Amino acid sequence: MHNKQNLSLNNHDQAKLGYIFKIAFPIIISNASHTVMLFVDRLFLSKLGKQELAAAMSGGLSSHVLCSFFVGLIGYVSALVSQYYGAKKPKMCGVAIIQAFYLGLISYPILICFIPIIKYVFILAKQDPLLIDFASTYARILLAGSIFLIIRTAAGSFFVGIGKTKIVMIANLIATLVNIPLNYILIFGKFGFPALAIQGAALGTVCASGVSCIILLGYYLKEMSQPPYRAKNPLKIRVPIIKRLLLFGLPAGVSPFLNWFAFNVFVQLMHSYGPNTAAAATIAFNWDTVVFLPMLGLGITARTIVGQNIGAKDLDGAQHSTYLIMRISIIYAIIMMVLFIGLTNPLTSVFVSGLQDTEGKVQNMANIMLRLLALYTLANSCKLVLGGALRATGDTTWTMWVSITIHWAMAISVVILVHFLEVNQYIAWSTLIIMNNIDFMSLIYRFRTNKWREIKLIS
Repeated sequence: MHNKQNLSLNNHDQAKLGYIFKIAFPIIISNASHTVMLFVDRLFLSKLGKQELAAAMSGGLSSHVLCSFFVGLIGYVSALVSQYYGAKKPKMCGVAIIQAFYLGLISYPILICFIPIIKYVFILAKQDPLLIDFASTYARILLAGSIFLIIRTAAGSFFVGIGKTKIVMIANLIATLVNIPLNYILIFGKFGFPALAIQGAALGTVCASGVSCIILLGYYLKEMSQPPYRAKNPLKIRVPIIKRLLLFGLPAGVSPFLNWFAFNVFVQLMHSYGPNTAAAATIAFNWDTVVFLPMLGLGITARTIVGQNIGAKDLDGAQHSTYLIMRISIIYAIIMMVLFIGLTNPLTSVFVSGLQDTEGKVQNMANIMLRLLALYTLANSCKLVLGGALRATGDTTWTMWVSITIHWAMAISVVILVHFLEVNQYIAWSTLIIMNNIDFMSLIYRFRTNKWREIKLIS
């Protein structure tokens, strides 16, 4: 009898894993395509020089910080959609997305206001004048095109929430196929186009984002025009939904905004060590992105499945799913750690060829930085899954305050270490590893308290 129960449990786990991979695989492929896009763009820029390579990291991250609040707020609608879907209220899924669109249209003019002042981020960090110029140009163009990011975040959240993640994958794969050749043409000036260098990289990225936006919006409108998602008066402003989106989504927006802000402080200070350190840090983070974005896909999967379980009032299933997804992320993280430590030199060599690094200074620094990043890979993979699960439950306020505190403790520590104690770059770099491990421990503690079981996200 006991053996039969174990067999039944195993079959149940297999069914759960099958559904997890059905949701996760397209998201991971989608994020992997975005990883390839970033990777190739920066590889192209590395052929131009250290300053252009570092500017893509510095300018891209700064624009991302500003967008992250609105992306977090608007993207949180996927948690509402997943719970409505689990509660078998399909009409409310599409209606919730409309409210997110309204918030998105309000957010774009605010982002535009930052275009004239974004350069002061790099000036305050005391970066090289040429790097300031390149990074400012890159950031301004991305901010101008951020409307595409906002709209596709809202439209994509619909498909993530209902579990049709293949649509998101298709949109991102097509965007990547557009971006890579377009960036090659615009950066290097091929087929009669002028060589736009860093401007070309930004323009190509915005165009690809626009393509993804159009595809997702088209699929969304198609779903909304037919059962079971078609609703009466879909464009009507639903104040109760907007209130819930603001109540739970504001912490989900504030947290990534301030956390990425703290991380941006870290990056800008690392760049203040000079062009060699800036290039080495960018190379290390390029490979870290290869790990991060697929793991982020598992976090999104946790948010979808946990939300659906809670909508169906299956709280134990939500907990069990979280731990299953976390096991998958641990296996992936361990494989990446082995690659980072065992194949460091070949990995960094990919970017060094165009940097005129004759003495090997940039590559040596990048090697050390990449090996150090491997020390937080496992913690980072688990915290993304736990964070996604907790957000799906509506447990956003506690996680916001704790995560912000941990990230800004790191940022303040780096300021003190770099500007006052004048430590070497590796000591400053280590604060990032410590921060991520502490952040993971706070999330696993919160999840195990089961406070999330008491939260009501939808009525």
